[in-house]
Amino acid sequence: MKLIIEIITGAYSLLAGMWVTIKAFFSPVVTVQYPREVIDITPRFRGHIKLVADEENPSRTKCFVCGSCERACPSNSIKKVEGEKREGEKKKTVTSYILDFTTCSQCGLCVESCPVGAIDFSADYNTVGFHREDFCWDLVREFEKRRVAA
Repeated sequence: MKLIIEIITGAYSLLAGMWVTIKAFFSPVVTVQYPREVIDITPRFRGHIKLVADEENPSRTKCFVCGSCERACPSNSIKKVEGEKREGEKKKTVTSYILDFTTCSQCGLCVESCPVGAIDFSADYNTVGFHREDFCWDLVREFEKRRVAA
């Protein structure tokens, strides 16, 4: 009698496992063929930081070089924020904003500490390189590339 109960429970276990396999076989495919297909990034994704364009003058950034992001960074990933006061403008204009992404922990303290919202997270998820120097970016140059491409 014990042998028959073991056979029945084994058959039930086998059928339960087969049912899971059959369900997975007929469900839609979730795999993406990555280089040829790209998935949509969720709005809450945190890539590296980027400079945000000014609403009044989209050719320049909102950043007026207050340095609060540099002071708020616990990893010291924001290496250099420099700017200059141009003629006819009220505030400084950022000329150099160096980010070392190899040490960035993506904590978001720099984004939260910015008083005017000049920094935001990007949706770049495909940041690759062979050397550490490949991840040390000047965000002003990156801003200019995005502006020209748009």
